[in-house]
Amino acid sequence: MTDREPVYLRQNIKVEPLVDRWYAWSHLIPPATAARNLTERHLKIIDSYIQNPEMHAAAVKNPKMLGGPFMDVGHNRVDDIRALRDQIQRQRQPQIQLSNAITQLDAVLRTEAKGFSLHPLYQKIPPALRGYVELVYDLNDSPSFRLIEPLLYKSQYYASDAQSLLFSEITQDDRPFVLSTPRLDFRGAVHLRMPFDHPAVDEIFHTKTTPRPLNEIGEAIRSYIDSDGISVDQLFTPIAPQAYLPYTGSGIRWRYFGHACILIETPAVSILFDPVLSYTYKHGISRYTYEDLPSKINYVLITHNHQDHVLFETLIQLRHKIECVIVPRCSNGSLQDPSLKLLLKHVGFKQVIELDELETIDCERVSVTGLPFLGEHADLDIRTKLGYLIDTRGHKLMFVADSCNIEPVLYQHLGREVGPVDALFIGMECDGAPLSWLYGPLLTKARARAADQSRRLSGSNFEQAFDIVDRFKCKEVYIYAMGQEPWLNYIMSLKYTEQSRPIVESNKLIEACKGRNIVAERLFGEKEILMEAKGRATS
Repeated sequence: MTDREPVYLRQNIKVEPLVDRWYAWSHLIPPATAARNLTERHLKIIDSYIQNPEMHAAAVKNPKMLGGPFMDVGHNRVDDIRALRDQIQRQRQPQIQLSNAITQLDAVLRTEAKGFSLHPLYQKIPPALRGYVELVYDLNDSPSFRLIEPLLYKSQYYASDAQSLLFSEITQDDRPFVLSTPRLDFRGAVHLRMPFDHPAVDEIFHTKTTPRPLNEIGEAIRSYIDSDGISVDQLFTPIAPQAYLPYTGSGIRWRYFGHACILIETPAVSILFDPVLSYTYKHGISRYTYEDLPSKINYVLITHNHQDHVLFETLIQLRHKIECVIVPRCSNGSLQDPSLKLLLKHVGFKQVIELDELETIDCERVSVTGLPFLGEHADLDIRTKLGYLIDTRGHKLMFVADSCNIEPVLYQHLGREVGPVDALFIGMECDGAPLSWLYGPLLTKARARAADQSRRLSGSNFEQAFDIVDRFKCKEVYIYAMGQEPWLNYIMSLKYTEQSRPIVESNKLIEACKGRNIVAERLFGEKEILMEAKGRATS
């Protein structure tokens, strides 16, 4: 390649967004949750690794330890991890102070807020939180606080200088688990210390489909390269990717990309749910990749704020082609429920719309209605979660993701409102992790193990899912969001067998549906369905 030759970003280059070298997921962007994860997850894992790297090396080889707090960095890298700890402790003192202040404020409220006025307690708010919180009671005098999130993003606690992008070639599905393993430098990797909202980020990813001279790309990113002797030309190629074949039918086409990622296309609009994509490289499982997306995505819909549904690695690469992101409305200030709208705005998305329960918006002759979403959040008061009903004026498709039908009467009410649906997409990960697995860093008081284990991040089992199928008179049922695709192990840490409860329960649903002549399938890898104006055909 010459410097002036137009080149494309290679399709087998993975890009991991990082925050202080830790894989960026949706709790590492908002200042308060990022601070808690720093002190209560990252630094604790780092200290544990420094004290006993052999224990971590053994644990990551044990399948029973998948998803645990064990660092998977290959050979002994204690010196590198110690240097990372020292750098974090040196550069992130404001965030450490913020996290400690949250613990202190919770203690003040537990011991001193007894139903009387909270006004005197404002003087006892730790300095790091002063002016960033409102103290509140619920109607039963249980005290809490509300974060003023927009101000936190404008404070020293939002550290965009911690953000970076790590580029490297991907040749296999397996990667270290994101919640427990920082991304260190390795041979062949290109590390860009560039905040996620930088305009050059879109310029880089635009070259996946639109070529640009190599020297122009180099000029845009040279000052951000954080590695000596690294040449960016290894990331690019003069060979064009395969051409995308747009949908030209009169009805709709939906494609399954893995997990909860579904692309719906009509002649007028494209809608992408919970984007989680694989790259293009040699593998044994057929799959759609970035090459199978249109040049413009009109709407991205997010169902809820978990790392396997809000994946920055995919979202940032698609940002230049996304017109609008639709997210559930948040609870406005609770620590466990940060605003997705604020988060996405601060990482560079221009148009983000919040949708409420039973609120409908029209998208080019297709309507999107938000549906209530129960369960899967370990009984925490979290509002940033929605199912979606897509009405194409000819077909109704309902996406309820990881919703758990713990209250069937809800779906009885919804059935009256939205009527029968043609296709239901439902997750059945009914053996979810306990409360502390994901939300542990946000907790300021220890929980009894039995209570922690009883509160799970679980979706519907057979009985719960079949009740939804029955109430909505579904013609087709697709089980998705199961985390089975091997390229998702790094964010899911799930490896099912035929005896695993989610597989057993979803098999029961498939058989029960077939007994009623309902089309039913557990999605895996890739799938394409064409739904014409009249009837149904599969390609």
